[in-house]
Amino acid sequence: MYKDLYHHWLNSKLLSQKEIKELKDITDEKEIEYRFGKDLEFGTAGMRGFIGMGINMMNIYTVKRATQGLAEYIKSLGEDAKKRGVVISYDTRRMSYEFAYASALVLVSNGIKAFLFSKVHPVPMLSFAVREMKAIAGIMITASHNPKEYNGYKVYGEDGAQMAIESTARVVEYINQIEDPLSDKILCDQTKENKIKAVSKSIDKKYYKQIKKLCLSPKQVKKVGKTIKLVYTPVHGSGYVPVTTILKKIGISLTLVPEQSMPDTEFSTVNVPNPEVKETLSLGIKMADFKKADVVFGTDPDCDRLGVAIRNDKGEFINLSGNQTGALLLDYVLLRLKESGKLSQKGFVVKSFVSTSLAKLIADDYGVEIIETPVGFKFIGEKIKQLDDTGLREFIFGFEESCGYLRGTHCRDKDAVVASMLFAEMICYYNYNGIGIYQRLTDIYKKYGYVFDTNISTAYSGLNAMKEMNAVVDNMKTLSIDSMGGVKVVATRDYSKAQVKLADGTIKPLDSEKVNAVYYELEGGSFVCVRPSGTEPKLKVYYSIKAQSQEQALEVFEQVKKDFTKYLG
Repeated sequence: MYKDLYHHWLNSKLLSQKEIKELKDITDEKEIEYRFGKDLEFGTAGMRGFIGMGINMMNIYTVKRATQGLAEYIKSLGEDAKKRGVVISYDTRRMSYEFAYASALVLVSNGIKAFLFSKVHPVPMLSFAVREMKAIAGIMITASHNPKEYNGYKVYGEDGAQMAIESTARVVEYINQIEDPLSDKILCDQTKENKIKAVSKSIDKKYYKQIKKLCLSPKQVKKVGKTIKLVYTPVHGSGYVPVTTILKKIGISLTLVPEQSMPDTEFSTVNVPNPEVKETLSLGIKMADFKKADVVFGTDPDCDRLGVAIRNDKGEFINLSGNQTGALLLDYVLLRLKESGKLSQKGFVVKSFVSTSLAKLIADDYGVEIIETPVGFKFIGEKIKQLDDTGLREFIFGFEESCGYLRGTHCRDKDAVVASMLFAEMICYYNYNGIGIYQRLTDIYKKYGYVFDTNISTAYSGLNAMKEMNAVVDNMKTLSIDSMGGVKVVATRDYSKAQVKLADGTIKPLDSEKVNAVYYELEGGSFVCVRPSGTEPKLKVYYSIKAQSQEQALEVFEQVKKDFTKYLG
């Protein structure tokens, strides 16, 4: 079957000579099977895959097919939806503009308005534009923090959040009706190019004006903003303009890493453009040592993730985990709202259930409810829609351990521009009060107890990678685990059934979307969770171990990990 599809593409008149040569040059049968053995999956976060020819790859043809499916869905909503249109953005990756342009062309060929950014813009600005322009949907071309060989296609709903599960399912139904990415069912009329509209530059100004209002310490920033030493790297991505712009607007100086400031599709200065990875910030740290700076920021290609490095009490740079940055920002936001008398009794915080258990301790201390969601910022966006948009509650802060944070309701996805602004003003606030960021982190641990957070990934490959990962998680559901590393399991959450089983056998419902993950609540506030990644072929195990000290937490972690690894087989 896959060979027939391979030859169908080879003989297609749609493909260029360069594209046909790419297919002819494949000598590995396994490679042909991978490219043509199945369609590139359009999941809850859209598509993401290797760039190349084939039905299981990111290319112009699979992008057009996905966009035709989206177009059919929009047409089913009526004429008003078509007129409201779709906003399209893209980052600095290989083929990002080409995929964005092709998407716009398919939409206008279907009689749907398409608004295309004239330059690279990050995820949060796309989300903001969808909301501000009252568009029916948005498309972001990005593979986020994945290696350079990848690209992706994310779809946003009219609320600016990644499209809801129900709507995505309908889009997928329409996509599946187009069995062949080379089909003439896909409308793409080059003569309609003049119907593609540019996104107004006023959107950028409105975005900066909106997020500037989120600044919590303008007095302290005014006093010390020009004197703090901050190094920033966009890691060749779309964060360069927005991050430097907002910090300048609030009055904070920074030093750029010159080697990583300009777009580079190859991300040639890093192994992977992921600010979660220590080495990705190494040039920034080198610059910070030269400039005698105290903090380093790094954002990923689509600028929805912020990585941070700070100096410890020995003056050495350490990379903060997403959990540590999230805890610092959460604590800072709640502290400043409380000090200013603006901490609402209706306020709520949202985090993914795999993010640090330290967050609940902080939120509880401030008397603020914390809500947990599955992994994926779309679920945080849905909570904002359910609670804040309706006026029932007031959204304060949301974060995921994978370096994603959001303050404000201007957009509904991770926003590293806002996160950069918040972290920079937090430095100013503590600096003004004679406190360093590392000292504040230490104080948080002293107050609430030390929490060690980490996740361990196992890579899978091949056509059956997702099936194999799900099988591991499904097997865990069949086991009855009473303890790990000498720590009692007080409850087991099966998110695929949205239920929790207590130690005494009692089963209760979970207020959660159904996803394939098993979560073990451990005595004392720790947890272990296993789930397959939704964005890359990796099985992830998350550990959050609470103890009185770092040494004790690490000791318990090693014992818990040893036992859990055995259960995983």
